[in-house]
Amino acid sequence: MAKEKTVYLCSACGYETARWMGRCPGCGAWNTLEEQAPQPAAAQAAPVKALKQRPGTGAQALHLNEIPEESALRASTGIPELDRVLGGGVVEGSLMLVGGDPGIGKSTLLLQVSDHLAAGGARVLYISGEESARQIKMRARRLGVAAENLLVLSENAMDAAEQRWQEIQPDYMIVDSIQTMYRPDMASAPGSVSQVRECASMLMRMAKTTGCAVFLVGHVTKEGSIAGPRVLEHMVDVVLYFEGDRQHEYRILRAVKNRFGSVNELGLFQMHETGMVAVENPSELLLSTRARDAAGSCVHCAIEGSRPMLVDVQALALQTAYGMPRRTTNGFDGGRLALLLAVLEKRAGLSLFNQDVYINIAGGLALSEPAADLALCAAVASSARNLCIPPDWAVMGEVGLAGEIRGIGQAERRLSECARLGFTTAVLPRENMRRLRAPEGMRLYGVETLAEAISILIG
Repeated sequence: MAKEKTVYLCSACGYETARWMGRCPGCGAWNTLEEQAPQPAAAQAAPVKALKQRPGTGAQALHLNEIPEESALRASTGIPELDRVLGGGVVEGSLMLVGGDPGIGKSTLLLQVSDHLAAGGARVLYISGEESARQIKMRARRLGVAAENLLVLSENAMDAAEQRWQEIQPDYMIVDSIQTMYRPDMASAPGSVSQVRECASMLMRMAKTTGCAVFLVGHVTKEGSIAGPRVLEHMVDVVLYFEGDRQHEYRILRAVKNRFGSVNELGLFQMHETGMVAVENPSELLLSTRARDAAGSCVHCAIEGSRPMLVDVQALALQTAYGMPRRTTNGFDGGRLALLLAVLEKRAGLSLFNQDVYINIAGGLALSEPAADLALCAAVASSARNLCIPPDWAVMGEVGLAGEIRGIGQAERRLSECARLGFTTAVLPRENMRRLRAPEGMRLYGVETLAEAISILIG
């Protein structure tokens, strides 16, 4: 009896090959080729029916100035931090993807959102392919969710779910999760490339034709990306990522893609027994446990989207015990750190060739803006010389290779946030001092070089 042939499909891009390979030729991802089980003989012998595609709309091309302008209708989710990340609220007919590690709080947050939307009179349908209705009821009781217009459906077959949402005609729908949904007329297993793509396509057509806003919950891989085909992120309107450690109570929600707003916004949440609680004043929270009289600590005011946020930049420099000094960062780019350490040694006279340097951005944040360069250099110099920076000083500025301090954007907003939290002094580029209105009672030092800034801070 001849052995049945199998094919291998890439779980990232859908590339098909007759043999297994370590690296996918289509997208270059490693260890993503999965063996596809052969179909039964009866199914192979059955005649293949032609797929019925949806007909085109037959729309005519219009001049740009002839297209009517319509503002997108937004609805508040009841959680200010989530509204900020979404760009002001949920847009009618949008398709949103929420990803994150297991247990990070995705289902909890969306159940709270469902309760608020249903309490406002909207009809909300919560479809769960992972939990039973009784399990969702237990979570809802713990969170205090008791809206009458919230309907729960425990189903993972798309055909049955489609029949239910056509009967209910919901205004909002949550699918938890997209990897558990499947179409019975397809032979592949749930979570495969074809199943995820077809289920998402069906939900997208439903959202665009009926105006129902749909939230999709997506699992993530070990690398932190959404599991399944990358085409899923291209199909949806908004992609949100939940970040954080399950052992800690703080969570960060970031927008990776947003067709209705900025992708630079982030929301900070705190996990409680009663659910996810929005943190409306993250600066005060991030600095509440800061060591005020310790060398190697420097406060920087970062801009995340439209929000100024004070963060604690921590550095630890000590004599190396190995031939090659170590450079370890958490929340800061390692290549940028190597560049700044070279500038510190060349332009500020700080010997770091025999020092291990460790960098940590407290609170789990990640700083990518150049304005954090001067704060990092100040923290490293403070730790290397074992001298403390005054606890009520804030530092901001970009450092060039020549040791010059370059100007930064939105300096007034940064200083206003520093003054609001009681900081009395700020060190910033002298270029920003020319057109700056300083907050009342705040002392400013304008610097032009890195050596000048280090001498003022710890001189």
